[in-house]
Amino acid sequence: MPDYESLLNRWLSAGVLDAEAAARIRIWESAQQSSSTREIAAPGPAARESGLAWQGRLALILGGILLASGIVLFVSSHWDQLGPAMRYTLVMAMVTIFHLGGAFTRNQYPATSSTLHAVGTVSTGAAIALVGQIFNIQEHWPAAILLWAIAALCGWKLLRDQAQQTLSLLLVPSWLICEWGYAVDNHIGAEIYVGRFLFVWAILYLTLFIDTRRRIVRGILFGVSTLAAVASVSLLLTSWRSWSGMQPLPLLHTRFWGWVVIAVVPLLFSLFSFRKATAPVLAAIAFVIALPWCERVWIEHYPYGNTYGFYTRNEPNLLAHALVAGFCVFLIWWGVRQASRGLVNFGVIAFGMSVAWFYFSNIFDKFGRSLGLIGLGILFLAGGWALEKTRRGLLARMAQMPAPLEEAR
Repeated sequence: MPDYESLLNRWLSAGVLDAEAAARIRIWESAQQSSSTREIAAPGPAARESGLAWQGRLALILGGILLASGIVLFVSSHWDQLGPAMRYTLVMAMVTIFHLGGAFTRNQYPATSSTLHAVGTVSTGAAIALVGQIFNIQEHWPAAILLWAIAALCGWKLLRDQAQQTLSLLLVPSWLICEWGYAVDNHIGAEIYVGRFLFVWAILYLTLFIDTRRRIVRGILFGVSTLAAVASVSLLLTSWRSWSGMQPLPLLHTRFWGWVVIAVVPLLFSLFSFRKATAPVLAAIAFVIALPWCERVWIEHYPYGNTYGFYTRNEPNLLAHALVAGFCVFLIWWGVRQASRGLVNFGVIAFGMSVAWFYFSNIFDKFGRSLGLIGLGILFLAGGWALEKTRRGLLARMAQMPAPLEEAR
């Protein structure tokens, strides 16, 4: 008898389940056992790939990185000695060999095939830039990112593997931000719009792929998104600083398309996730709108010959610290709601960073060096203990919650 039969009988006798619900559970369990038996009897390429040990995955990833780096170094060291025809031939051969190697090994060694195709797609980006240099094509470097993103999307459409999907999901927003950044270069507030873009898209990726079965996609996007979220906050806090020669942002059409990329496109993507990422994206949009305006501005005078000059200074105010800490708490709450350990851990770490930032910005300078260090030590000890205790409590609470169904995207 299956292991679940004793539990079903126990729940039936206790009145927790009725006969109809127990019958549906038996049918579902029987179907799962039959599917597992067929997979064990005739494992396909996907099963063989998922059974690859972590040592093998690590070796493939490092091998792909080292192979690509070695080829780049070899080509760069001999580039000046080659003519245009030889350069073009070398560039095309570099892309072709990797993809042909991936095609030949696809049936027997799917993991190796995916690695070779990924290196081939990465080489495509280098090939696009090198071909433009060889033939002196008119420079508009965001167009090279667009062509690279199209190549990755084609690879994702044809191969349906995780490496091509990850490259596509990274290159498409990279092209969008490069195009807009190119259009507003050397304009006041351009860094703030870049920070807004990075933060909203980082929150989208953090929440949209938290429960996907594609571990490579989830791991890489999670790592990139956490770094982008932290970096984007520093860009948002630059406020509206301007230097000599900088111009205001172009008129309505440029700002309109900027907000389409920042808010509308991520929001549309989140709506396709059964509202799993809609609330975090909306919260991120509100956050990036408000944070650049949370500043304290004052005029500082300095001696300039026989007179005094002045310049305007600004720094984040208390509301900025509260907004950052509040959004970290929101991420922790959403991670608990979605049963995501990674999101909870990131939210706890980000909250600790926000507290340390507040201490250095507003408290440390008001004490002497020794008292400041003592307070910093107490903050790290007591705060670290409190955060770790809270994190463990949240994770224990999540372990008692029913696990959400995973989606294979």
